[in-house]
Amino acid sequence: MADGFTFSNVRKAAQAIAGYVKAHHSSKKTPPVVVIGHDTRFNSREFASAAAKVLCANGVKVLLTDRDTPTPVISFQVINKKAEGAINITASHNPPEYNGLKFSPYHGGPAAPEVTKEIESRAAKIKGDVSDPAVSELKYPVEIFDPMPEYFARIKNLVNLEVIKKAKLKIVVDVMHGTGRGYLDHILKENGCRVILLNDNLDPLFGGHPPEPAKDNIGKMLREVKRSRADLGLGLDGDADRFGIVDENGRFYTPDEVIALLFKHLIETRPRLAKVARTHSTTTLIDRIAEKYGIEVVETPIGFKYIGEVLMTGKCVIGGEESGGLSIANHVPEKDGILACLLVAEMVAEKGRKLSGILSDIYHEFGRSYPGKLNVKLTDAEKSRLLHMLKNHPPKEIAGVKVLKLDTRDGYKFALADSSWVLIRPSGTEPLIRFHFEAMTSAKQKKLIKYCEGLIHAIRSQVNKVHPQEED
Repeated sequence: MADGFTFSNVRKAAQAIAGYVKAHHSSKKTPPVVVIGHDTRFNSREFASAAAKVLCANGVKVLLTDRDTPTPVISFQVINKKAEGAINITASHNPPEYNGLKFSPYHGGPAAPEVTKEIESRAAKIKGDVSDPAVSELKYPVEIFDPMPEYFARIKNLVNLEVIKKAKLKIVVDVMHGTGRGYLDHILKENGCRVILLNDNLDPLFGGHPPEPAKDNIGKMLREVKRSRADLGLGLDGDADRFGIVDENGRFYTPDEVIALLFKHLIETRPRLAKVARTHSTTTLIDRIAEKYGIEVVETPIGFKYIGEVLMTGKCVIGGEESGGLSIANHVPEKDGILACLLVAEMVAEKGRKLSGILSDIYHEFGRSYPGKLNVKLTDAEKSRLLHMLKNHPPKEIAGVKVLKLDTRDGYKFALADSSWVLIRPSGTEPLIRFHFEAMTSAKQKKLIKYCEGLIHAIRSQVNKVHPQEED
């Protein structure tokens, strides 16, 4: 914010989006409609209002949410209101100094590359600043609406709230100063749960860390679950599209584990569908479950837009990614952390067992996986050297195990002879190289970590020989 993210650039992006939705609007009798919402970050409401005025000045009707709103709720309202799309002012789980503008088209999911390219092209053609329209210039007034009741009605059709109500669970909920407050906690309280609510105040600094429900950021919830002897801990990120799950012992569950648990739960409690979708950085435990039930696994590149495409076929039980996002059949093709948390509560209530026991059963039946991830900051020279090596001289074996297959659709994924794998790819959002890996034993996982760390050290040493660091 105050660098690339400014009111001037938000208005310019809004102008380009106005041009896009008008060009793709099929009806000549009615104007296009766009839903606009925002998160709890500094000035997000003001940025959303600025975008709304630009669209209204261009003859686009705007439905502006009455408060900060979860991303999945905005996504649902695009479909519910039959809108042309949505603008969401949010930086999701990223640090507090960032903000972003996200456009979702008519289906409510992430925009495809061809959509964003057209909007970027339109924005590039705008000369100078886009002025802040006066009220007299607006062709339609900005309409304020409450998106909450209709989303709650949708959740009632997706989640067995009655079984949650009968279980009377004690649940610690951490909304991380974000948009999920008044959503997840409200639904749980309305359905008989004893809720201990954390971080429900507005704080644009998010308590001093990114609003991401990763293990390192939810220490307060981990401690409170154990202190209060709660059945579960349920966390949401800043815009409530990602989830963080903690069991009765205060153990954090990886998104891989949660997706696998919910996949099996949905198979057992919902009509059987033909497919499950996961990104190729997500656990193959899902594949082993799918094999038992005769369900096709669709492996996609990283990015929920690819998962969303499979979900939109209507034949996919669940789609998820290891970064903490999932959705299910007959819902939005977008990550929904609120839904994920409620499904975990439903699963625990329906089985009448502790979450740790349910996971233990999964591992006993299908075997345990040991996934992991390293995020490494490299210089441009180091990054270039690494990618050049992977492209031109890929390893024939990793940690002493033969490479059976190399997938280069999104980075470099090496499938190994012992069913383990390693994926190396540049981040699409941060100046990082990401190393994803999965092994079938803890000992093998440690070997994969050692291999990745050794590769990083070797690349840095090679670059330093060519470009030696100057002494202070």
